[in-house]
Amino acid sequence: MKNTKKKLNGKAQVLKNSFTGGNITKYSGLNPIMKFMNGQGLVGMIGNGFPTRWHNATKFGADQVLICIVMASLSGIARMNKIANFSGDGLVRTLLKLGKGINENAISATLKRLGQSGARRLQGLLLSRNSKWLGESGLKSITLDADSTVRTVRGNQEGAAKGYNPKKKGAKGYHPLLVFVSEMKMLYHSWFRTGSAYTANGITDFLREVKASLPGTVEKVFFRADSGFFSGELFDLLEGYGWDYLVKVKLKNLKKLLGAQKWTMADAKGEIAACEFTYRAKIWEKARTLRAVRTVKEYVEVEFLGGRDLVPVYQYACYASSYDKGAGELHEIYKRRSVSETWIEQVKGHTMAGGTLTNDFWANDILWQLAVFAYNISVMLRRKKDRFKRQEHRTFMDWFVKVPARITRSGRRTELKMYEHHFFREDWEELEGLLDAA
Repeated sequence: MKNTKKKLNGKAQVLKNSFTGGNITKYSGLNPIMKFMNGQGLVGMIGNGFPTRWHNATKFGADQVLICIVMASLSGIARMNKIANFSGDGLVRTLLKLGKGINENAISATLKRLGQSGARRLQGLLLSRNSKWLGESGLKSITLDADSTVRTVRGNQEGAAKGYNPKKKGAKGYHPLLVFVSEMKMLYHSWFRTGSAYTANGITDFLREVKASLPGTVEKVFFRADSGFFSGELFDLLEGYGWDYLVKVKLKNLKKLLGAQKWTMADAKGEIAACEFTYRAKIWEKARTLRAVRTVKEYVEVEFLGGRDLVPVYQYACYASSYDKGAGELHEIYKRRSVSETWIEQVKGHTMAGGTLTNDFWANDILWQLAVFAYNISVMLRRKKDRFKRQEHRTFMDWFVKVPARITRSGRRTELKMYEHHFFREDWEELEGLLDAA
C-alpha cells in the first residue's frame, strides 16, 4: 500500500495558530552581547551612574530602562511604543530581570526625571568609556573626523527648530555635533543640539572636552572637517594643541578669489591644476596658507568669433591645513573622510539615533546618546575580526541579533534553543566565542 501522507496532493499542511507563546524571543544575539557588556563593565557603569531608590511603588530601575533602550537600538527598534513592546520579549525580560515589560509611560517618565543633569552625567560616562576603549586599542596616532547631522522631526518637540536641513528645507529638527575616531569607526563624542545651531557652533568647547578625555597613549592627532568648520578660532585652538588639521575652505567670495590666482597644471591633459596663496580674514590673528585644486567638470559649447568652441567649466576645492603638502595630496586625504558619512547613517538609520522622541529636550538628548552608545557597542564587539568589523550594523543585526529561539528552563538553568540549521550558525558561534574571550 502506498504511503500518501508525505505528498501534498494539491494542498499544503496548515497549522492552528494563536498568540499564546511566552518563552520565545526574536533577539537571541542579545544574550552574548549582554555577556560582552557585563565583561566590559557597561551594565555596572549605567547602574552605578544612575542608582534607583527602591520603594514599594517602584516597578523598574533607571538602569533597566536605560539598558533596555540600548538593547532596542542594537535591535534596530525606535519609537516609545515599540520599545515598550520590545521590553516584553522573553529574552529581554530575562536579561534585565523584569517581571513584565516596561510600559511606555514608565520609560518616558524615567527619562524626563533624569533631565539635564542625567543627560550630562550620561555624556560624561560614555566619553570616559570611549576614552578607555581608545586607550586599550593601543593607537598612538588618531584621526578625528568632525561632522554634524540633521535629524528632522514631524512634531513640535522641545528644542526642535528650523535651520540647516538639506533634505527637508524649512522643516524643524535637531542638529547634533559629532566626532569619530576614524581608525576605530567609533563615534567618540557628540552633542545633541537644537536644529537652529550652526554647524560649527560650540566646536572649540566641544574639542576641549575631547582633548581632556584623550588617553595618555595618544601622541598625535589629525583633525579633519568640512567647510562648515572653517574658522580662525578653531585653527588657533588646534595649533595650540599641536594637532594637525585639514579643513575645507568656506568663503563668500571664494570662487572670485580662486579665479584671480596663478594656477599650475598638475596633469598632462591640462584638466587638473593647483594653486596656493596666503589669506587672512579680518578677525584672524594671523594669515594662513590656503591650497586649492581646480578640475574640469565638463566642457560646454559657446559661440566665439562667429564659430563655436568648447570651453571648460571648472570646479574648485580649497583647503586650510597644517600639513606642508601639495593641494592634490590634501584633496586625496580629504576625500577619505567621506566614509564617516556612512557611519553617521548607521548611527541614525541602523541604531536609530534620533528616531525615538519625547516632548522633552533632555529626554531626547539621553535617547540620542543611548543610541550612539549602542552603535559603539556594535563596533567594539566586532573589532577583533576583520570580516565582522567591515560589516554595517544592519547586516550584523540581521544575522546575529535577530535570531529567533525558544527559552527553556530546567531547574536553575535557563537555555536558549535556536534553529539548528541557522544559515549563519558557524559565524554566530565564532563571534560568540570571541565575545566570551573578550
